[in-house]
Amino acid sequence: MRRAVSMVLTTLLAFSLAACGNQTGGQSEATTANSGQEQTVKIGLTQFVEHPALDAIRQGILDGLKESGYEEGKNLEVDYQNAHGDMNNTVSIAQKYAGDKKDLVVAIATPSAQAAAKAIADKPVVFSSVTDPISAQLVSSLEKPDKNVTGTSDKVSMEQQLKLVKTFLPQLKKLGVIYTTSEVNSEVQVKELEEAASKEGVEIVKAGISQLSEVQLAAQGLAGKADAMFIPIDNTVVSSFEAVLGAAEANKIPVFASDTDTVKRGAVATYGIDYYLIGKQTGEMAARVLKGQAVADTPVEISKQADLYINETAAGKFGLTISEALKQQAKEIIK
Repeated sequence: MRRAVSMVLTTLLAFSLAACGNQTGGQSEATTANSGQEQTVKIGLTQFVEHPALDAIRQGILDGLKESGYEEGKNLEVDYQNAHGDMNNTVSIAQKYAGDKKDLVVAIATPSAQAAAKAIADKPVVFSSVTDPISAQLVSSLEKPDKNVTGTSDKVSMEQQLKLVKTFLPQLKKLGVIYTTSEVNSEVQVKELEEAASKEGVEIVKAGISQLSEVQLAAQGLAGKADAMFIPIDNTVVSSFEAVLGAAEANKIPVFASDTDTVKRGAVATYGIDYYLIGKQTGEMAARVLKGQAVADTPVEISKQADLYINETAAGKFGLTISEALKQQAKEIIK
């Protein structure tokens, strides 16, 4: 009897130990799994206005982050906000991000970048498509950012753009430019264009605007005053390019641009950069900062290559001939 009881107790003890062992093992596996979970990074993604070039940048940023190990829905939470071309909105968005304590903020275009840099001092800010980061007072040095701000620039040569216009219009005397007077990047481009034009004997006829609703009137106002129109990398004007194009076509004034997407929308030609690629470049830069690279060790990056894009249909509408030399040089000819 005692032997039977002893055997029962031994069996129960064995089961108990086995159960404890299984329970402990399960907890250990859960702990391991939990400790292995990747922390979700929270970023703010602010964009000044919607138009194809900036939209391409946004997609490039997300793809650059993904390829660098940060993917939405897995380990990345993106709070995307669009200012719809309103300067006040850029400030509200930046202040929201500052209050939310985002791990990093990515700002697309100069106005959004300026607002973010002003509102956020304790987290990294990475900008994209800022033509002149120094004039915009985002950094004091491209090589060695001295604050919490760095990013990518979409700067292109105004001298090269002017020479392109003159290739199509050798007798060019007056070139009309529509730009937003409150956008630092636009003012910088117009100044550089004026300097280049003075060497070529071309007069720059400026049409400055302060808001979106003035774009069409500015374009109509250049009719009879200019031989051609030029659109710099100006977010407000580019977002309303169809208004410019309508006035240009009605008055048979060729219109040229600084970005490739505007050429695809109806401008004649440009030496431009691939905005998706500069967005991807920005995303990769942001990923390096998220992984611990100091902003001071992350120089501002400028696209090194500008390619020729020509809209054949637009050239035909304005009665312009595309030389064989230009056709051979073009990266893309839009039909």
